[in-house]
Parts: sequence; structure tokens; C-alpha cells
Amino acid sequence: MDQPDVEAPAAAERARLRAYLLLTFTAFLWGCNAVAGRWAVGQVSPQALTTLRWAIGFAVLALFAGRRAVSERQALARRWRYVLAMGAVGYTAFASLFYLAGNYTSAVNVALFQGAIPVLVLVMNFLARGVPVGLGQSLGVCVTLAGAAVAATHGDWNVLRTLSFNQGDLIMLVACLFYAGYTVALAARPKVDGVAFFTAMAAAAFLTSLPPLAAEWALGRLIWPTPWGWAIVAFVAVGPTLVAQLFFMRGVELIGPNRAGLFVNLVPVFGALLAVLVAREPFGPGEALALALVLGGILIAERTGRRKA
Repeated sequence: MDQPDVEAPAAAERARLRAYLLLTFTAFLWGCNAVAGRWAVGQVSPQALTTLRWAIGFAVLALFAGRRAVSERQALARRWRYVLAMGAVGYTAFASLFYLAGNYTSAVNVALFQGAIPVLVLVMNFLARGVPVGLGQSLGVCVTLAGAAVAATHGDWNVLRTLSFNQGDLIMLVACLFYAGYTVALAARPKVDGVAFFTAMAAAAFLTSLPPLAAEWALGRLIWPTPWGWAIVAFVAVGPTLVAQLFFMRGVELIGPNRAGLFVNLVPVFGALLAVLVAREPFGPGEALALALVLGGILIAERTGRRKA
């Protein structure tokens, strides 16, 4: 008699746990990025930080993975429009708006607003690919959306009535829209080595960051890094840029964009805690309620997504 195949479920469980670890650490690094973006105010301008981030990131990738990228050049060249768009939207546009938002709102809010990304991922995946959203996932989305609403209003519901949102909060919402589109489109990436693909996108991000950098300089808003600004640039280039992006791409490969996108909900948890502990920002009942809601949303939606998978 044939023995039952027990290796497949065990391998699937190992892949799931590996994805959870990678995506949780990714969320931690992105939470650190929210604090770094807030600290960058006055030390380095938003677009200078974005350009230097990807210049360093691409240089490191080219040094260690250049040969792998060259070996995949034909496959990458066939999809050059896709690569360029992914670098421009997911990396340049998101980072530029992310750091710009830090000039107008708190690190806690920058982190909390990233909880909107999983909501947008589910909606975009449904609209673009018809990927169904189950009842449990819908409930998780609603809970998460409630958390984002609490963060946006700072617990003051008159904000919704008068639509008097903070400028930085609105900028973050647009940034989240860009990154959600990038997350959904990531599932259609070329069948090439992941590091080679990331190297190509880093090059695209650096190139597409140059025109906004020129605009920032022309407007007289360019701030070249101070010594502390260079420390922020170095951290952002290595942690949230290189390590986190590679881990996130691998997580999407292992459990898909819908479930991987939900882990972005952990960014508000890490970001808010770090903002309070490290940046000494205030943390009141409204922020606590927002954290509880986004964390509850990820637990509900992820458990449902895992059962469906």
C-alpha cells in the first residue's frame, strides 16, 4: 500500500511559518522607517532622502547581485516597462510621499495609516483579478478600516463631519494607495531570480527619483544630509530598503499578496510603539484604540485567509 504523503502538509506549514517570520520582521523595519522619517525633518529633505536611499540600495545590490541581474537581463528587458513602473510607483512615489508626510504629521500617524494598505490590496486584487474576499476577510477589513479612521480623526469624529484632515494624513493615504497597487502587481512579476528583479527595480527607483529631486532643488527645498541625516539615510537604505523589501517579496511568493499584505497591519503596532518609546511622542486613548483595531483586523482576516488557502 502507498504511504500517505505527509511531506506536503509539513512543507506547507514550514513555508507558512517562514513567511510569517519574514513578514513580521519586515513590518518591524517599516515601523522603524516611520520614526526615521519623522527624525529626518530638518536633517535631510524628503526627496533627497528618497534618492540617496535608492542610490545606496542599488549600489549595494549591484555589488553583490550584479551578475545575477546581468544573467537575467533578457527576461528583464522584455518587461522593462513593468520594472520601471514598479520602481516608480512602489518605491519612488511611495517613499517620497511617506517622508513628505513626516513633515506634517506624527510618526505614530504615519505608522497607523499604513494599516490602510491591506484594505486597498484586497479591494484592488478583487477589482483587477477577481480574487474573492471571504466574509471573515471582509470583517477583518472593516475592523482595520475602523482603526485607520480612528487614527485619521485622532478620536475626534467631528473631523469626519467637517473633513478637516491633517495634510500629512492625506499625503499618507495617497502613499498607501501607491504601495497597495505595487503589492497587487508584484504577483505578476517576471519569472526571474528575486534578487535580480529587485536590483532592476532599485535601478528604476533611483532613476525615477531624479526628476522629483531636481524639482525639490528648483523650489529651494533641498536639504543635503547633516551628519545625523547621513545616519538616517544609511539606516533607511539598509533596513527598510534592502532587507525589508527582499523579505516582503519572498513573503508574497510564499503566501500570496492578500495574506502578505495583511502583515502591513503590524507596521502601526511597531511604528506606534517605537514612536512612543524612542521618539517620545504622545500616545493617548485614540492611538491605543486604533492599534487594537488594526491588530484585531489582521488576526481575523489572516485566520480566515489561512483556512481558505
